[in-house]
Amino acid sequence: MSYTSRIDLSDHVRKEACALLQARLSDALDLEAQAKQAHWNVKGPHFLQLHELFDRLHDEIEQFVDQLAERITALGHVADGRIATTAAATTLYGYPLEATGGEAHLKAISASLGAFGKAVREAIDRAGTTGDADTADLLTQISRECDKQLWFLEAHLQAH
Repeated sequence: MSYTSRIDLSDHVRKEACALLQARLSDALDLEAQAKQAHWNVKGPHFLQLHELFDRLHDEIEQFVDQLAERITALGHVADGRIATTAAATTLYGYPLEATGGEAHLKAISASLGAFGKAVREAIDRAGTTGDADTADLLTQISRECDKQLWFLEAHLQAH
């Protein structure tokens, strides 16, 4: 589904860029929910620090979601953020319901964030070869912030 736009990218380029963006949007929506899952359910001696960290992570991912969806609509397509679409399309690991302790949540969310970052980097290259430098730039911004957030999470898993 699309609408006419005066953006000077061909329909073919916009369609390919939107497919890349939609795939990452589905992953980002899943990741956003996983961050809240960790935020709500973390237990243990570092509860407050991790509870707040997971909430800040959620807020960053929420920005990814909004940026991806807005780029899709700017290119003349419909951003599909429905739960059913997200559940069917996500490429991320399923979040373990049994995770309770801080380390378990850190490992789970780090694995998903790392997988998301890898997929975003692959999409950067594809957007570039498709001919949409602006989508590649947006994905680069998301990738950079994703790496920073992963660093924050993994710092908690490193031995002293």
